[in-house]
This record gives sequence, structure tokens and C-alpha cells, in this order.
Amino acid sequence: MITLGAATIQRFEAVNLLLALILLFTSYKLFAEEDEESDLSDNFIVKTCQKFIPVTDYYDGDRFFTTQEGLWKATPLLLTVAVIELSDIAFAIDSIPAVFGVTRDPLIVLSSNIFAISGLRSLYVLISESMSELDYLQPAIGVVLGFIGTKMIFDFFGYHIPTEASLAIVTTCLSGGVILSLRKASTEEKNK
Repeated sequence: MITLGAATIQRFEAVNLLLALILLFTSYKLFAEEDEESDLSDNFIVKTCQKFIPVTDYYDGDRFFTTQEGLWKATPLLLTVAVIELSDIAFAIDSIPAVFGVTRDPLIVLSSNIFAISGLRSLYVLISESMSELDYLQPAIGVVLGFIGTKMIFDFFGYHIPTEASLAIVTTCLSGGVILSLRKASTEEKNK
């Protein structure tokens, strides 16, 4: 799939504009998203799964399926796993345009996505805690995605931003988001 994507990008340069727009839209969504908790029963994936598989309203230990009124039904645990797995796929699909913004080598794109997914899975607890503790990390990621999308548009029109400058901007944004978040947390602790 990635090799096909790389060949498509090399053959049809305009695909870069589509990928750049995906990154810019994702950046916008990170800024526009509100912090309020969403009801997962309204989640598209949950609703779609419930159309095809009957689901109970309760968990049955660590079981994915249980019997209710003599019928086999899925438990919410199965829906949870489905949402997590599809989120992994969405993460991989969303990160591919960002990697293509940096390189067009299919091997690097494939290996970076494999490492990103395996790293995300093993670091999930740390990342989820960090996202809730570091208030400015999500906006920093939004800035990075917006920058990469903009860089791809510039590249399409012949304006190349050097790799060193790109790396400096990405590093500054992410470290700035972490530092600002830690300062905010420190200030809030002192004020208590």
C-alpha cells in the first residue's frame, strides 16, 4: 500500500496537495476540538459495529462475547478493542502524509510507520497520561501538522524548505509545548 502510494506520489505530484490538505485539516481539528468528554455511544465505529453485531449493555469479565437470553452477543469490551484497532489504522493512515512530507522513500515511510505503531502501543499509558498532563502538547502537535502540510504545499509549488529548518521548527514546537505545559503545571501548583 505504501509502495503504491509512493509510486502514485512520484507519478502524480498533485497527490501531495491532497495529502497536505489532510494534514492541514487534522491540524485544524486539533485546535477546534473541545475538551469535553464525548459519549462513545455516538462514536461512528461503535454505531457501525452495533449494526452488524448485537451488543450487551454490560461487561462480562474479560470476555468479548457472552450469552444473553440464549443468544450470543458481543460485550462492550469487543467494541473497545475494535475502536482501539481502528484508531491504530487511522493513526497510521494519518501519519503517512506527514512522512511523505519529509521523504519519498517507501522503505523509510513503511519502517517509520511500523515503528510508530509499535512504539505507540507500548507507550500508550505514558502518552495518554502525558496528553492529559501536558496542556500545550496537543496544540504543539497541531502546529507541527500544519507546518508539514504547508511545507508540502510549498514543495509542490517549487519552494523548498531545508530539512534542517524543518527539524528545527518541529523540535521547537514540540519542546515548546512540553516546556509551556510544565511551566503552567508548576505555576498552578505554586498557587494552590
